[in-house]
Amino acid sequence: MYTNRFYLVTLLFVLAILVYINYQIFQPFLTAITWAIVFCVIFYPIYIFILRYVKIKALASLISLLLILLTIIGPLSYMSIAIIGEIKDLTGRTGADSLQGINQILSDQWVKALIERIHPYIGIKDVSTEQLIIENTRKFGTIIVDQITTGFTNILSLTVNFLFMSLTIFFLFKDGPDFFQKVKDYMPFSEQQKDKLTAQIIDVIVSTIYGGVIVAVIQGILGGIAFSILGINSPVLWGSVMAMMSFVPLLGTAGVWGPAAAILIIKGLLLKGIILILIGIFVISMVDNILKPIIIGGRTKMPTLIILFSVLGGIKFFGLLGLVLGPLVFALLLSVLEIFRTVEGGTDA
Repeated sequence: MYTNRFYLVTLLFVLAILVYINYQIFQPFLTAITWAIVFCVIFYPIYIFILRYVKIKALASLISLLLILLTIIGPLSYMSIAIIGEIKDLTGRTGADSLQGINQILSDQWVKALIERIHPYIGIKDVSTEQLIIENTRKFGTIIVDQITTGFTNILSLTVNFLFMSLTIFFLFKDGPDFFQKVKDYMPFSEQQKDKLTAQIIDVIVSTIYGGVIVAVIQGILGGIAFSILGINSPVLWGSVMAMMSFVPLLGTAGVWGPAAAILIIKGLLLKGIILILIGIFVISMVDNILKPIIIGGRTKMPTLIILFSVLGGIKFFGLLGLVLGPLVFALLLSVLEIFRTVEGGTDA
């Protein structure tokens, strides 16, 4: 008995050391590998479709990789550059010469009454609301520009990560199913538990990526187009904000296009305000109501509040990857706890 226990402890100790060493080896490439996995999950159905006609795995993987680079990397690069330019333009216009537009909105009697009621509750006294808005807008814009430009300044690191990500995507398409089957074989669970864990992971990926991220991107694109058509400044920036707001329960994208429509109406642009409200209700918001049920179907769906916290916490911990990894890690935790519960209860072998 003691020999078996010593053997088990020694084995776990050696395993922990090996896991730590391997983590240190792969740590510089984890971001590239994780992004590659995310893109492979999103485009895997397209890869299967291409493979059905091409028949050669390497060629199908190469075509799928090129599609990813064309449809994801290009637009993302354009959006990043456009957002930087729009934020710089926005912060550049928030000086003393730009008070006219803000004053026009804040001079409205309804807005004045609302501000007077809010001030006592947030502890703001004897402070110019206009200047407060301008200063905070400038600070917020500067922070975002710094964060985005920091990612572009280290060109060498960005290029290396991009190359490793592309290489990983190619081989994940080509050899991924066989590799993940081997990983599954090494998992210390019964076949029933493995199948259940795999199904849970697939459900969360579909619900989060297809039912969450892709829907949010579509809403952001539609919102940005609407802002551009109506002549609202910084359409790419506000479209990106709308995509992020898509994850916020109850409020959603209306938290962006709603105030924008109200501002247009207050400024006397009644027709534009009404058009934006109609687009927001019948186009932008309907994307969420129509696409999500179709995509998710009967799959397991986490509560909205849990998704919100896991997404926001995931972004803080993992960066942009947290959009996917936050909910996925939480779902894995629930799955493993369920496995332990069934084992403890003696309901599974």
